[in-house]
Amino acid sequence: MADGETVSTAAQAGGTASPSAGTPPAAFWAPGSPILWRYRENGGRHIHIARPVTVVRDDADLLAVWLAPGTECVKPVLADGTPVHLEPLVSRYTRPRTVRRDRWFGTGVLKLARPGEPWSVWLFWEPGWRFRNWYVNLEEPLARWSGGVDSEDHFLDISVQPDRGWQWHDEDEFAQAQRDRLMDAAQAGRVRAAGRHAVEVIRAWGHPFSDGWEHWRPDPSWAVPSLPGDWDRVPARAAS
Repeated sequence: MADGETVSTAAQAGGTASPSAGTPPAAFWAPGSPILWRYRENGGRHIHIARPVTVVRDDADLLAVWLAPGTECVKPVLADGTPVHLEPLVSRYTRPRTVRRDRWFGTGVLKLARPGEPWSVWLFWEPGWRFRNWYVNLEEPLARWSGGVDSEDHFLDISVQPDRGWQWHDEDEFAQAQRDRLMDAAQAGRVRAAGRHAVEVIRAWGHPFSDGWEHWRPDPSWAVPSLPGDWDRVPARAAS
């Protein structure tokens, strides 16, 4: 998964578990609403990535959110503070970790997710709004709760260029995750199948690639949403 944050000095302990199957889903959010886009740790139950985002569109067909430059987020780091991507692959997923408050640097990211799909599509721009690429992040379908959405990253990704060319990313991490037993063979097979399905959508130039989102721009009146103190909270279960 793309990680565009730069480390700050304020560290925190790991987050708590994500919502259970009994958590009531959220109603549709209005454009401009601040929510959290979160990921659970792989092989565990705690939240280790939390990003405040602004809702662009939310309906039965699509959730679109904007991650603004400079947004305070939470990201995983090794227990000694080393950024995860600097750790050798052979020990990247086995060394102890914690989480750290952070900032999303560079240009913002538009994230698109269709209900039930095992991936989300992210759009990246260069400074000056020159479109760079789409990025297909393979993951569990988003689970909605009152304050946002939760998922679990599946390591394997696909980048898609403006000329519609595409390529796999992080296949080495996907393989290492299996060696480290963060996913079994059956799950890895489902992830690979999801990736092949995403490639079929790319080749057919289906949604959301054909929808013109690369020309979208955020509302200049939107404030950058804040990271809440209870970013790792567990949503309340549905009432009996």
